[in-house]
Amino acid sequence: MKHEQLKNARVARILLVEDNEDDVELLRQGFNLAKLAMDLHRVENGVECMAFLRKQGKYAGKPPPDLILLDLNMPIMGGRAVLAAIAAAAELRHLPVVILTTSAGEQGILAMYKPRCSSYLVKPVDFAQFLRVVRTMTDYWFTAVVPPVKGGE
Repeated sequence: MKHEQLKNARVARILLVEDNEDDVELLRQGFNLAKLAMDLHRVENGVECMAFLRKQGKYAGKPPPDLILLDLNMPIMGGRAVLAAIAAAAELRHLPVVILTTSAGEQGILAMYKPRCSSYLVKPVDFAQFLRVVRTMTDYWFTAVVPPVKGGE
């Protein structure tokens, strides 16, 4: 019962860190099909992600995300550097980070779990499979998992 109360307390806050417009649209469609009540924020690179998480500039006052969906291959500051920065910041390292990328190499996957990624998902090329991955991810993170709560939020 307690988990049900947490799950239904408010909408899911997701920070999507993705530079590819097509992938952003596929994710939006997947979230719509999953019927997830959410507050989706999107940034296009790692510098913007870190500014969002640190509530700097135009991101001042933005709520902390319940989940970060992080692409690895982005301009300016890539996902690997973002994950390292999150892991190094005591005030951020509690945030769940799901790597969502096209990179499927075993060494790359291991390298992301070492600094503490929460999950690693490979973006399927097939549209239907991509939507299934998004649905499974949302079911898992917002139905099965009780996320960390920091500061009573």
